[in-house]
Amino acid sequence: MATSTHLESQVRSYSRSWPVVFDRAVGSTMYDEDGRAYLDFFAGAGALNYGHNNPVLKKALIDYLSDDRVVHSLDMFTSARNDFLHTFSEVILKPRNLDYRVVFPGPGGANAVEAALKLARKVTGRESVINFTNAFHGMTLGALSVTGNSLKRGGAGVPLVHATPMPYDDYFNGDYPDFFYMERLLDDSGSGLNMPAAVIVESVQGEGGINAARAEWLRALADICKERGILLILDDIQMGCGRTGDFFSFEEAGIVPDIVCLSKSISGYGLPMALTLVKPELDIWEPGEHNGTFRGISPAFVTAAEAIRTYWQDDALKESTIAKGVKVESRFNGLVARYPEHDLIAKGRGLARGLQFATGDLADAVCREAFERGLLMETSGPEGEVMKILPALTLTDDELERGLSIIEESVAAVLDNAEPTATTTQKETTSA
Repeated sequence: MATSTHLESQVRSYSRSWPVVFDRAVGSTMYDEDGRAYLDFFAGAGALNYGHNNPVLKKALIDYLSDDRVVHSLDMFTSARNDFLHTFSEVILKPRNLDYRVVFPGPGGANAVEAALKLARKVTGRESVINFTNAFHGMTLGALSVTGNSLKRGGAGVPLVHATPMPYDDYFNGDYPDFFYMERLLDDSGSGLNMPAAVIVESVQGEGGINAARAEWLRALADICKERGILLILDDIQMGCGRTGDFFSFEEAGIVPDIVCLSKSISGYGLPMALTLVKPELDIWEPGEHNGTFRGISPAFVTAAEAIRTYWQDDALKESTIAKGVKVESRFNGLVARYPEHDLIAKGRGLARGLQFATGDLADAVCREAFERGLLMETSGPEGEVMKILPALTLTDDELERGLSIIEESVAAVLDNAEPTATTTQKETTSA
């Protein structure tokens, strides 16, 4: 079947990079209508941590639907909702000594962020929020206001206010102490910075270029917020549910955010679902003060609970993810060493990994080469300069090896014939 490009808005994006019609998907493999297989290192932008049509989750879903169980329920009590809440509490929250109330804010990550910002302002009575350079938090107006990307911000069509960007970890390449600018503005009564209601942060910036904050940087940020009575919102939408190894990406730093946003892989099956986790003392909503039609999609509760029972009763998936991430890091570092004249940078944590190129054109070219070889991956970063991989956490060692080999072939196909970067040329000229 031909693609229906004449029927769909120009706003579509991924289908431009992968101009085929996909038909089936199993595990880490997608198939187009002609039956060609593609190894998926995209995984629904991180929404498919357990792979496509995971058989354990599929069985739970089909059994639920076949029994005429409740599908849509707003925020009414259902057996599926109760099962998810109990499982999430017993398997995820309690073993980590986390005490959160669960808000179902709507079906997507932006809903989780909007609820977090709204609640933080209600709790504190303040309006402004601090966000970070290269952050991405969603495409609705509140989420866009705390997003850094100028292209995405420009689509709002109205001023995006009540947010102040601050430098993310290593934004100045270590030339200045951590938080010197942020703390100075917060503590200087003449800075013009209103005391914020909250700080919102990603522990790894996925869309921003796979920028991973150091654990000590996150701990210092948490201390700054606590000392000044500012709420800390951790956006774990893309990096949560095991993407960095631990279930929550902030566990490594040993911090406890006031509010946590989850979506993408929380349903485990690619079904729409989002959570905003809030400390009990912050749960001051009036009944119905934040609501929406699609807060209770029961099939997502079913697959979410089954995913947690299947993969998070022990540390097997965590350890596997970390080990696979180390293998990716090693291979990416090998590419950095192989092409010193191109100033490549290997980035990331766990199975959120990136390879930064000098330009977005080079990163795009590598992704196109990979697609031709049967591998799906995307770019990220302010100029699309980072080749980004988010494979399913459940991919096999053979699939990982095959994907990494395709990446190496694709990088070679592009860089073996590319001019050295301007910065490298400058260094060589200066040293000569």
